[in-house]
Amino acid sequence: MEERQDEERLSLAEGLGRRQRLLDIAFWMLGATDDAEDVVRETYIRWYRLTEAERTAVEAPQVWLTRVAAQLCLDLLGTARRGQQPRTEEWLSAPVRDLEARAAAIPVGPPERITFDGSASRPPVVMLETLTPAERVAFVLHDIFALPLEEIGVITGRTPQICRELACSARRRIRVHRRRTTASDDIHNRIAAAFQAACGTDDLTALVPLLAPDVAVLSDGGGTFGAPQNPVRGADRSARFILDTLSRYPERQSALRSVNGKAGLVLCDDGIVFGIVSFDVRDERITDVWLVVNPDKLRSWNRS
Repeated sequence: MEERQDEERLSLAEGLGRRQRLLDIAFWMLGATDDAEDVVRETYIRWYRLTEAERTAVEAPQVWLTRVAAQLCLDLLGTARRGQQPRTEEWLSAPVRDLEARAAAIPVGPPERITFDGSASRPPVVMLETLTPAERVAFVLHDIFALPLEEIGVITGRTPQICRELACSARRRIRVHRRRTTASDDIHNRIAAAFQAACGTDDLTALVPLLAPDVAVLSDGGGTFGAPQNPVRGADRSARFILDTLSRYPERQSALRSVNGKAGLVLCDDGIVFGIVSFDVRDERITDVWLVVNPDKLRSWNRS
């Protein structure tokens, strides 16, 4: 009896471990917790749609589950960028509160692999947005989760050699972003607090000096908010755009929270999170602002 209970506990632990690994893979591919959960849910639906004989014939269930989840992610990445119609605005990853905890849970590979240790100049998931879907899948599976190139080739429909080239290309792009000097946490936090104060009082003269002359503001409204098609550039234009966007919510409240591993601004209206602002700071100026007002990407922030 005790042996059977031990087997059941081991089986449950193994199942939870498999699910968490799938969630981690899907999160790093898609950059959105909700999307990752949807992918894992669909993966298990497909698993249980197999007959008992078909499931028994699968020699390595984790490999099968990973393959299906990765293929679903690849399909989603392609759809998100193609869209049913041409996109009219920027596409950003859903902002995440526990990115540092997730990054710490990722197994660290050999020294030559890129690791997300908090020193990157842009949030890791934002950096991955610079990659093509195929590059992103190859990089995440190979460099972060150490899947063999042959398995990645099956998932992407490419040869192992091409998958190696995709991962190398992704690595080069990420290294370019990592070379930029990022402000320390103390400086970042101080600038974030000043940004919050300026936005809270709609003070243009206080906000502009916080922004670098070549600052760029990228916003994602999910196609319903009317976010601009291209980044807003320049300190004065960017400051006016930010304050104009926030002015639509005169009763708004803001709070400094950890967003993508750095201090960011969480914007609420009547207790509902309607926007998240995160940014990159260099030389004590904000160089990049990412504004997410897409309701679909804020669902996890509005959960009790």
